[in-house]
Amino acid sequence: MGSELFYRGHDDEDETQQQKSDVVYTPKPNKPLLLITRPIRYVLREQRLIFVFIGIAIATLIFALLPSSSSPSPYTKFENDNALIANTYFPSSESNRILSQKSNVYHENRGGMGLISAGGKIPLGLKRKGLRIVVTGGAGFVGSHLVDRLINRGDSVIVVDNFFTGRKENVMHHLGNPRFELIRHDVVEPLLLEVDQIYHLACPASPVHYKFNPVKTIKTNVVGTLNMLGLAKRIGARFLLTSTSEVYGDPLQHPQVETYWGNVNPIGVRSCYDEGKRTAETLTMDYHRGAGVEVRIARIFNTYGPRMGIDDGRVVSNFVAQALRKEPMTVYGDGKQTRSFQYVSDLVEGLMRLMEGEHVGPFNLGNPGEFTMMELAQVVQETIDPNAKIEYRPNTEDDPHKRKPDISKAKELLGWEPAVSLRKGLPLMVSDFRQRIFGDHKDSADLSMATTTS
Repeated sequence: MGSELFYRGHDDEDETQQQKSDVVYTPKPNKPLLLITRPIRYVLREQRLIFVFIGIAIATLIFALLPSSSSPSPYTKFENDNALIANTYFPSSESNRILSQKSNVYHENRGGMGLISAGGKIPLGLKRKGLRIVVTGGAGFVGSHLVDRLINRGDSVIVVDNFFTGRKENVMHHLGNPRFELIRHDVVEPLLLEVDQIYHLACPASPVHYKFNPVKTIKTNVVGTLNMLGLAKRIGARFLLTSTSEVYGDPLQHPQVETYWGNVNPIGVRSCYDEGKRTAETLTMDYHRGAGVEVRIARIFNTYGPRMGIDDGRVVSNFVAQALRKEPMTVYGDGKQTRSFQYVSDLVEGLMRLMEGEHVGPFNLGNPGEFTMMELAQVVQETIDPNAKIEYRPNTEDDPHKRKPDISKAKELLGWEPAVSLRKGLPLMVSDFRQRIFGDHKDSADLSMATTTS
């Protein structure tokens, strides 16, 4: 009996040992407060906190004494670029006046937008990254001036042009620049590129050209715009369409605001351009609403300046070329039709502000100063030849009787308005035309005198 009790007791002891061996050891979890108090105790021990404050004070003193950047800031470069353009087209004190009217400039990168204010400083270490931009029709009159501004700003520019109305001479001065590329291509055919922004200017804009080949014009406006919008959608680029004041047709509202739907003849001789641009605006807005493409729409009013086509049928170039050649200036109709004329540098400034702003548009970009055709002829006479004759001819079909932009929207949302009057800008265009027609190279002093005395 005693041995049996002893045996059972031994059995119980073995079971207890077995249970102890089956238990897995787990360390005691840390108390939650230790995660907070332990670093604090470490910092406070041995006066470490004092050394932290001393380091912060030394770093602050160094950054305060050193200049903000050894290289010029993006805004400084923007000012320098504007000074270069202004000194070229607006000699003497005019350049200072124009530069003083520039407001904030927005630069967009794929990573976001960086605001550069006219009175502020660039934060230390931040530099504007040049954009990669395609300009369709970039060898044309307006396009080439836009390319100049973008290149001078530090962007890389790809010009796409089929040279139907554009001229290689307009962009020849950029050949050899590693940030400039020129592609001979028609936008009615697809194009694959990787860019940040698309300025879509490609389209014959003068009556001589679009009446010569109306089918080509409508294809450029519709198929070309579709191709460039498709490119913008695929690569996530921002797209700007240069539309026209012709979307208002022969307007029944004066001056024209962006909400006016126009009075256009859809089957007239000008409809390939007028209705083509209206369709291009429709496509642009549909891609914006339906596919989320970032778009901008500019409605351009009459523009003049250097590099304009000499015989393109537009009124300013016609009058200037005819007066220089001692031919009568041809006025169609009674000469009481009105137009508004903006200098090309004002338009380029407006296009860039629109592209880099946050508003879709459409925006009227034009000079609200209104001139009749007879008044324009008189300004050309004053500038070139007081004895220039005027010849009247029958008016052309569907020629608008009045044209004047309301630019209140552009003033308010873009901070833009034209700075160059007709009497200031016309002599610069005359000098360019004189050189191209006669090879008469006037020195800069003569050009400056002609500009400042106008």
